[in-house]
Amino acid sequence: MSQPAWILSEGYAGLQAQALGLADAAGLTADLRVLKPTGIWNRIPARTWPRPLHVVADALTPPTADLAIGCGGMAGAVLAALRKTGQRVVQVQNPRMPIERFDLVVANTHDELTGPNVVVARTALHRVTQARLLAEADIWRDRLAGLKRPLVAVLLGGNNGRYTLNTEVGGRLAADLAAMVRRDGVGIAVTPSRRTDPAVTALMRAALAPVGGWVWDFTGENPYFGMLALADAIIVTQDSVSMISEASATAVPVMFAPLPGKSRRQGIFIDTMMRAGRIRPFEGRFAPWPVDVLNDTPMVAAEVCRRLGLRDPG
Repeated sequence: MSQPAWILSEGYAGLQAQALGLADAAGLTADLRVLKPTGIWNRIPARTWPRPLHVVADALTPPTADLAIGCGGMAGAVLAALRKTGQRVVQVQNPRMPIERFDLVVANTHDELTGPNVVVARTALHRVTQARLLAEADIWRDRLAGLKRPLVAVLLGGNNGRYTLNTEVGGRLAADLAAMVRRDGVGIAVTPSRRTDPAVTALMRAALAPVGGWVWDFTGENPYFGMLALADAIIVTQDSVSMISEASATAVPVMFAPLPGKSRRQGIFIDTMMRAGRIRPFEGRFAPWPVDVLNDTPMVAAEVCRRLGLRDPG
């Protein structure tokens, strides 16, 4: 039986996916715990909590685990407190506090974080594996069979404080995608995220329906992994490190749709991925190029296992 590990996060899907991705790749049994501070503590930054374990006590009930993996700032504060009780802790993402408070920190290149207990990855951690893609392809092949090939999957993010995906920007992107379908004879499938403005999704549907495109409407099963598995190329809006990382774990070209805005960290990430030959900007055409799978999650998991003395599943 594999070793159990607490998985701690605020419950956001993106944070959970990173911690769960590490646990999966390390061969650990994930015990998911959602951190839900109540009252005044929900409005105070977690790094300033005087008693973090008391604030989220409901999430830390038995059975306990020797190892806890967390992702995000709130998880970082809780992990640092748990380490004082004897649990080993691994923080995913820059904790914004002294790294000596953790056994290991998994950071991205764009975090510009180094130290003896830091493991650096080019991509965000995630749960995309070749085995999962094969399984999802079998599930979704018939459901997406009506879309023309080659198939372009489009992954939409949303406004995030650094980049803008409003109706003006979304309308231009929708028009560019429709023009690509007409010029290059491709099929297209779009999945919005929970952050996508519904008005942007509506613009996508209006622009793409006349050319045979399909936009998920949030009913039924989520097609996200099926689209990754069956696409011949993938377009991702620039705002999401996680979705670009997941798309890059496939064997097809990935293009990022530029958005208005600026982020130093995101800029470093995009530059790193472009220099690796894994992504290119979307310029309105279906223009594939040879690529290799880029997925740093197995490498990170192997290094975490090595440093903590865990059995490496690889």
